[in-house]
Amino acid sequence: MKLSAELQAFQRRIGHEFSRPELLLRALTHGSISSPTRAHNQRLEFLGDRVLGLVMANALLEHDKTATEGQLAPRFNALVRKETCADVARDIDLGAVLKLGRSEMLSGGRRKQALLGDAMEAVIAAVYKDAGLEAAGAMILRLWGDRVDRVEADARDAKTALQEWAQARGQTPPTYLEIDRSGPDHAPVFTIVARLQSGQEACATAGSKRQAEQGAATALLQKLEQNT
Repeated sequence: MKLSAELQAFQRRIGHEFSRPELLLRALTHGSISSPTRAHNQRLEFLGDRVLGLVMANALLEHDKTATEGQLAPRFNALVRKETCADVARDIDLGAVLKLGRSEMLSGGRRKQALLGDAMEAVIAAVYKDAGLEAAGAMILRLWGDRVDRVEADARDAKTALQEWAQARGQTPPTYLEIDRSGPDHAPVFTIVARLQSGQEACATAGSKRQAEQGAATALLQKLEQNT
């Protein structure tokens, strides 16, 4: 099977030339365009998630040989979560080579975080099945770049810190309320307010509810620190 020039360029971006190019085609095929003769990437996505997890768990252990499990877990979650996979996918312009059905293309599927994250995991699995764990691991570490080095800052969980702050003072856990949503369906923008039982609150805006909640929690923690 001969790949198109576009897919050959994509191979160069990820640093892996497939001996079984049909694996790459499957990894890039979304369910919206699949057929009985054209498999989609969901099974590869399932496998790629596990390969990514193994590679990142090992990388974290090697990177910090004194870290406890409690320190490693949030770093691991930050490296393998869907948002990070989608960021990496954007770095290599994966969206440009996704095979999508018409409805997904019209709704901006090439930019959707969930589709990009899923496809990134599928590509990881395709490399794993094509050339083994060593090749897949090398690609992952190359594409994730310095994210492993700076993951400790990225892994700070402001929501957990805010909840611990409230509980330490006898308050109920903070609440998070969506107060605004704007933008098109394929690229929504959420504004979330984080509120404590005491009435103190702060808000933040981001492209996902999770990011907006984390931002609101961070803003409220900063406000609380300024008042102490």
